[in-house]
Amino acid sequence: MTANPQHTTRPLTAPAAGGGADPSAPTSLFHPGRTGFDVEGMTPEALEGEALTLADEVSAQLSTVQRLGVAYSGGVDSATLLALAVRALGAENVVALLGVSPSLARRERRLAHRVAAVIGIDVVEIPTHEGENPDYQKNDASRCFHCKDELFTRIDDDIVGAHRLDAVAYGENADDARRRDRPGSGAATRHRVLRPLSSAGMAKQQVRDVARALSLPVADKPAAPCLASRVPFGQSVTPEKLRQIDDLEDAVYEQGFSDCRVRHHGEVGRIELPTAELARAMESEIRTALVTAGKEAGFAHVTIDLDGIRSGLFSLQIISSHRDRS
Repeated sequence: MTANPQHTTRPLTAPAAGGGADPSAPTSLFHPGRTGFDVEGMTPEALEGEALTLADEVSAQLSTVQRLGVAYSGGVDSATLLALAVRALGAENVVALLGVSPSLARRERRLAHRVAAVIGIDVVEIPTHEGENPDYQKNDASRCFHCKDELFTRIDDDIVGAHRLDAVAYGENADDARRRDRPGSGAATRHRVLRPLSSAGMAKQQVRDVARALSLPVADKPAAPCLASRVPFGQSVTPEKLRQIDDLEDAVYEQGFSDCRVRHHGEVGRIELPTAELARAMESEIRTALVTAGKEAGFAHVTIDLDGIRSGLFSLQIISSHRDRS
């Protein structure tokens, strides 16, 4: 397989928002109306205090590496790792590796390229085929292992030699390392993938703090698990289900919501939103647009979950059931 680098040149700034903000200043991509981070300020010299100490520790973790591949998604963890790797090794010695399959939302794919362009790195897209693996399709608690194992296998087979990489790293943070619902970490161990953030002791909030110090525009980005996480455990993951979820989530974001999950329950698409934005979903025009989009995506019914958005909901249910049996 030949990797195809994708080039993006536009800086990551959101369209101008109201509220009296300076129209020349970038606005936050994830909080419309709030002033964003100054992309021009994204320099190593901006680091100080704890952020500088943590960045130096990541550099120490990479001290024996000359050329590094970063398994990259565009989220705050992998983007911060990518920026710190560039700081430590130079942009010419770092490659951003984005796994692309039906489980990657179209929106997340676009954002990943835009964020990498801000950092100054091209993205190498790696087609992955975890969806063809029956163990992945059956969607049990080990699904994430099979997904990560496929990505790291593709990197080992197709990318390491082509890009002369000494090592590959991914954005596990110290909080992730303590969680029981992260089977993908087993795949990282199997493929000897580095974890500089967790090895440096960087918890999630510290990763966000470093991202802010570097003026990375994803410092406030909500968690964005893959689309397969919207399918309840034990129900098969199929390309058609993933397409339905992707189509409806895109429509939700088009209505201006800051975050969402579409849970797939057969004929029902259950939309989770931040609780502060639930009332807005009931406005006549928006409600009609969401129902229409859901039916166009292939759902017979579209519902709004009054509990609001709950990241990792199905994983948490699995963990609770294991506790109950122990």
